[in-house]
Amino acid sequence: MRALIVYAHPDANSLTGSLKDLAVSALRADGHEVVVSDLYAMKWQSAADYTDFDGITGPDFMHASGTAYESGRLNADIRSEQQKLLDADLVVLLFPLWWFTVPAILKGWIDRVFTYGFAYGADIPRYGDGPLAGKRAMVATLTGGRAGHYTARGVNGPTDDLLFPLNHGLLHFTGFDVLPPFVEHSAVHLDDQSYNGIAERFRQRLDTAFTTEPIPYRSEAGGDYTGLTHPDGSELIPGLETPGTSGFALHVSDPTRS
Repeated sequence: MRALIVYAHPDANSLTGSLKDLAVSALRADGHEVVVSDLYAMKWQSAADYTDFDGITGPDFMHASGTAYESGRLNADIRSEQQKLLDADLVVLLFPLWWFTVPAILKGWIDRVFTYGFAYGADIPRYGDGPLAGKRAMVATLTGGRAGHYTARGVNGPTDDLLFPLNHGLLHFTGFDVLPPFVEHSAVHLDDQSYNGIAERFRQRLDTAFTTEPIPYRSEAGGDYTGLTHPDGSELIPGLETPGTSGFALHVSDPTRS
């Protein structure tokens, strides 16, 4: 199997950097081919703009990206990352959680690589049936805050809610089978014992990356939603929700496994 690790941290000696090295060695030891996109080392351009499209402009930015993709005129760095995604069986997004989301350089990778026509489009299925269906993806992130901050009653809000835009809005949307995220809290000023615990838990998640059951997000085309032709758009059909659930959890067929 082929794994792509998209790694976003400016310090190679950070905990995130150490986990990147561990992921490479662990996956290769299991016989997998591993490719790393080290965004800071690559000096990845964060801003998506018309310079990505070889002079193509309008009628709007989204469709310009699609025209550039279809005509083979996207910048070479974007085409290279798109090919890495197409080649991969497993994609790991590895980053520190900064201001409740990904570092800007990783957001720029998403904005520039997941172009119209490649990852989504008016006639392209989505939410479980997108162009990247059949592949697996996992978010791996570290926070400085304590675990209690990231609960339903925690001041930062539940981790699953914070990661929903990535897990559901990016990965599930484009077709990935989304694995439960790997999240470690209080990941600062670690002693050796704490680091070893984190490393072992990450190694275990990587060892089972191709066998772990994905989050059971609902497929948009699976009959649970009203459909795109409905006047109010694609909404969950009343009565299908698991009792007691609301918000993002409505889109997981069994929220106890989110």
